[in-house]
Amino acid sequence: MCDVVAIVGPTATGKSGLALRLAPGLGAEIVNADALQVYRGLDIGTAKPSMAERLLVRHHLLDVLDPGERFSAGLFSRLAGASLERLRTDRRSALVVGGSGLYLRALFEGISEIPETPPAVRESLRARLEIEGLDALRAELRRVDPTTDARLARGDTQRILRALEVATATGVPLSAWLARKPPKQSQFTPRKLGLTLSRALLYDRIRARVESMLESGWLREVEFLLSQGYSGEEPAFQAIGYRQLVRHLRGEVSLGDAVEETIRATRQYAKRQLTWFRKDQSVRWFDATEAGALESEVRAWLVT
Repeated sequence: MCDVVAIVGPTATGKSGLALRLAPGLGAEIVNADALQVYRGLDIGTAKPSMAERLLVRHHLLDVLDPGERFSAGLFSRLAGASLERLRTDRRSALVVGGSGLYLRALFEGISEIPETPPAVRESLRARLEIEGLDALRAELRRVDPTTDARLARGDTQRILRALEVATATGVPLSAWLARKPPKQSQFTPRKLGLTLSRALLYDRIRARVESMLESGWLREVEFLLSQGYSGEEPAFQAIGYRQLVRHLRGEVSLGDAVEETIRATRQYAKRQLTWFRKDQSVRWFDATEAGALESEVRAWLVT
């Protein structure tokens, strides 16, 4: 079989579950390609694999950063690439699983290095955020880098500031940097399979998953993280759901409103994921509802 397989698609389509079912029979290990499961302590709201699942199949790139540390496509590419190299040396197959399209592109196609930006630019944008608010900065991003604006979630403060930081410091939009041909191409050429669902079923799954996460203690998880000294402004807390629950715990919104905003934001994110992956002609799509036939077809496809 191909030694690297990427399982992609929108959130809540069952990518991780499929990988867990396939990995033992394929002698494969799982490399996480979710931008949030890398953070320690963000477990429930990221649908991180349980300890029992990690004992069943070895996972890579889980719990490697603290919530205050910044993650990037370039860092992901280096870490995931190192994991794939080790697996290749050990003659093990890899299932790269996740919905972070930019990170997967960085891993399999390479990504241009973005120059370091002066701290003064970052500090100036932070000061403007306090005075002008996020909506004003988002409007500016829409003017200077509409491509990046289109792929970012509405309240993703960290990434909005990062995109403005790059455009301000370099005079070149972040999207233009990312589009540049990297100096070195990846040595890994995966087979890519995508999971798809009808929009109505996907939206139902998203709502059910958010509600299940809350029943499992998601709010308590956020409370505990804040009790460890985090302010709620760190990179990890800009994730969908976490930023809404932080606002609720600050008394800014009701829990019901935070939940509904989380569901809406997750649905919007799923739409952006599907748009991204549909542009990749190398992805072979499978209906996520046909579990039995899906696994048989995927196994046959992978070993040919």
